[in-house]
Amino acid sequence: MGNTSNTSNTSGMGRIVGIDLGTSTSEIAYVADGKPVLIPNSLGKAVTPSVVHIGAEGEILVGEPASEYLLTRPECTFMEVKRMTGSGQAMSAHGKEYSPEQIQSHIIRYLVECAEKHLGEEIKRAVVTVPAYFTDVQRRATIKAGELAGISVERIINEPTAAALDYGLANLSQCKNMLVYDLGGGTLDITVLELFEGVIDVKAGNGNNRLGGKDFDEALMLALADPEGDRRALMRLKNAAVECKIALSAQESHFVSLPFLYAGEGGKAVSVERAVTRDEFEGLIREKVESTRAPMLSALSDAGLSRDELDLVLLVGGSTRIPCVRRLVEEVLNIAPRSLVDPDLTVARGAAIQAAILEGRLSGDAAGLVLTDVCPYTLGTSVVVDSVFGDRLVFDPLIPRNTAIPADISKIYFPAHDYQTKVDIVAFQGESEDPKNNERLGEVSLTGIPPAREGKEPVEITFSYDMNGILQVRGKVVSTGKEVSAEINTAGVEPLPSLDISKWEGAPGAKRFRPILRKAEKKICAGAASSGELRSLVRQIKEALLLERMEHAEELKDVLVDLMEFADRMDETGDDYD
Repeated sequence: MGNTSNTSNTSGMGRIVGIDLGTSTSEIAYVADGKPVLIPNSLGKAVTPSVVHIGAEGEILVGEPASEYLLTRPECTFMEVKRMTGSGQAMSAHGKEYSPEQIQSHIIRYLVECAEKHLGEEIKRAVVTVPAYFTDVQRRATIKAGELAGISVERIINEPTAAALDYGLANLSQCKNMLVYDLGGGTLDITVLELFEGVIDVKAGNGNNRLGGKDFDEALMLALADPEGDRRALMRLKNAAVECKIALSAQESHFVSLPFLYAGEGGKAVSVERAVTRDEFEGLIREKVESTRAPMLSALSDAGLSRDELDLVLLVGGSTRIPCVRRLVEEVLNIAPRSLVDPDLTVARGAAIQAAILEGRLSGDAAGLVLTDVCPYTLGTSVVVDSVFGDRLVFDPLIPRNTAIPADISKIYFPAHDYQTKVDIVAFQGESEDPKNNERLGEVSLTGIPPAREGKEPVEITFSYDMNGILQVRGKVVSTGKEVSAEINTAGVEPLPSLDISKWEGAPGAKRFRPILRKAEKKICAGAASSGELRSLVRQIKEALLLERMEHAEELKDVLVDLMEFADRMDETGDDYD
């Protein structure tokens, strides 16, 4: 396509609860008498470790009971799964594979069951928080986790925005420019917003989805020992590192004692017995902490504010308790950061407030609480442009980063070639002019364009980004009114849920195909398989079955059918990711 011009146009269904689905811990809350209240879990605690254990018979444990298996059964106990959200990666327990969304759905289900018991009513709807810098793929995966848990996710809300809601409800009359610095177990979010008499107006955001307390733990673990593939030793080391990190936020040194941690060379037992000082720990994480400087400055710049115009810096997330983190924030922003909300609970509280807003449960001045938010990434499509080196593809933004949402923006394009009757509208997310450097979200095809010379038949493309951060793409032939519309399939290709190991694993001789089938499954989930590759794999397996006259070949039939059907779908849509 070629670009020429631009137009822009920007209850009675049961209680809604608020859920903070965190990397390290998760919480659930609701609003009672105008105030957010944390709901205790089955142990009577407000905070639930984001840990899931899967037993041999498929039984599920969540939270502290699951954490007890991290040392004894680490191969079927999962933690910090949030970092894998939307990745397509699979985890295995007892010969069965689970997606990150399946694991997270167990955490959601557990929290909801605790809420149902506490409130004495069925819960089917929730507001769920995500990092502000979560991608479109990750947001959809979070909604999917809710669906798997039997919950309708009524709204996705950004974590720092939720914290601002919690603060704003208690300070309705204030007028302030705020920066929320949210550093949790797995992610960093920087959000700049204005609080103005009950209106919370998000101006800009920035962050890093791959930085958090987990990374600080790993830096300390590497400094203490290297048990390599010993999973039990790694979990002991992880627990000791977390304990040490927490202790060093309040004291200058901490003694780590891990006798007989693992077997070293020649089977000799390796132990860790030494003191770690705060200076040593901060030296190990200094580079990671320093990397948060640029997102702070970028968010301020995007919001059009100087450091001197900030009235309040709000700290959110457990990792903000680390002294060197607080020092850097003050150094960069020239204002002492404040802990005016509980860094661990404020996000769940804010989610509950958003739920109450949706339900109309707030009263008095709080009933007028208004929240706006922004799109954290630039969204656009690829277009063909002329250059001295010939035609080339460039990324053309439709919804710029930090645009207020919901947003509905249209542009007029023309087919790039004479008599072209079809255009593929490919959606990208990112900031680079080169589409290859951005994240490809998916595509939708618009057919039936009347054949005409280049530049004569206009096509209108519209990107709509809703309050949940979900993208819808529409294409219309202006002269005929023909339209195509779809929520972009952000995984690129649909994962193959029916490729189930249990279908073939027990067949005599079938184990010889296990490595190649597992490899194919992972490539499919990652969107990296080609239809030709899948067809070739099917031929290889069929030929081997015929040559060796393997018994019980029916055990493999369903898998081969799945692979062929998937290859056919790829050919139909053109989604071939060689």
